[in-house]
Amino acid sequence: MYCLIFTTLMLLSPVLCTKTSQDGIIFNQYHNHEQMLKVLHDTNAKCKDITKVYSIGKSVKGRELAVIAFSKSPEFHQPGVPEIKYIGNMHGNEVVGRAVLIDFVQYLCIEYLKGNKEILEFIGNTSLHIMPTMNPDGFAIADSQEDWPKDYIKGRYNANGVDLNRNFPDFDKVVCEFKKNSHLGYFRKYVAIATKGLVLQPETTAIIEWIMDKSFVLSANFHGGDMVANYPYDTTCNGKSREYNASPDDRIFRQLAHAYSNGNDHMSKSTGCSAGDNFKDGITNGAMWYSVSGGMQDFNYLATNCFELTIEMGCEKFPPPSDLPEYWRENKHALMNYALQATCGVKGFVRDSATGEGIPRAVVMLKDVHHAVWTAEHGDYWRLLAPGTYHIMVEAQGYENSVYYEVGVPECTPYSAVTLDINLNKETSYETSQRYKETMKHLRDALKAIRED
Repeated sequence: MYCLIFTTLMLLSPVLCTKTSQDGIIFNQYHNHEQMLKVLHDTNAKCKDITKVYSIGKSVKGRELAVIAFSKSPEFHQPGVPEIKYIGNMHGNEVVGRAVLIDFVQYLCIEYLKGNKEILEFIGNTSLHIMPTMNPDGFAIADSQEDWPKDYIKGRYNANGVDLNRNFPDFDKVVCEFKKNSHLGYFRKYVAIATKGLVLQPETTAIIEWIMDKSFVLSANFHGGDMVANYPYDTTCNGKSREYNASPDDRIFRQLAHAYSNGNDHMSKSTGCSAGDNFKDGITNGAMWYSVSGGMQDFNYLATNCFELTIEMGCEKFPPPSDLPEYWRENKHALMNYALQATCGVKGFVRDSATGEGIPRAVVMLKDVHHAVWTAEHGDYWRLLAPGTYHIMVEAQGYENSVYYEVGVPECTPYSAVTLDINLNKETSYETSQRYKETMKHLRDALKAIRED
């Protein structure tokens, strides 16, 4: 039950009669930074064999950007196991994601200890990294307001007054101008274009380094102020404020968005919170909603292997604590449903045919979808795909290209990914020499043409 005290201004200020689950999870409470860290470390202490708490950096004000990982080997990447991440509270005053992720952290540990078969299988076959807050300084500012409802803007930005979801390298510029869309973060020319005039914030820098270091396959970042699952691209290429801008992976992104929305009864029926919204089934293409440059979602897709959605969790950015149990109920299944999408599509290893060793940074390409992924350090890869027939080939420096392999991808059910392992033959010294000679001939021909002009 909730105790309500009426102020002289007739504002409702909730005073909590704490609502706690049988397992000790307090659902109707916001945690400050220290309390949040305590939850992470207490969870690690209870589930030490499957969790690890680590920090990827600090905010402007020196608060830890803390993460808890759930996996059967949380200390390191397990070859063949997909890495997933959830990030909350990117905008400090959009707090539902933060609260729900703190609940989810406790839920996973508790259910694991109970022997819940679904959770045991999930933790045994995936690696999930949860960051409840990307913007702890902004949250502290928003949370400092005593009255309800909270100010709609206060606390949105980081301590330097920067919107973190406009602070990532804008690789959409490269997509629009050069039609390139794969691992752009590794090409100096494209990085220069994407970062021109950009002053990266400490929080953004930490996230970028984390994303580039880990072999993430799937991600969601959680916001508030609307109710919808938003997918790439986020930016229009023609300067319009809104227009559908499909990525090469539009089919699988729509599937991912439906996976989250369908797991949340309220979201799946949502048409939006504003008069200008017109969502169907609780999903939207980002650019069709409104064009955003420098966002984290498109950065993931264009700079790395990671497919990310932006999840808007409700019309209120900072609802009263008494509403939080209902948000947990609505999103609990969606969080699992979405994470399990990482176990669908095609997976496998790219190996040296002579030694059997995995080949890192091999490029996995599709004839049918013009967006490549690269293998991880052990030669393992995951390629999220909608159901259908695809043709996959691999190339790697110093190796002969593979042939195209035809693969049928079934409807996504948990752990249904099709396995396709590919062995590559090393180029002979003669082949390497011939490739060099052909390259030099093209260069001489180009120089000759310039001179003749």
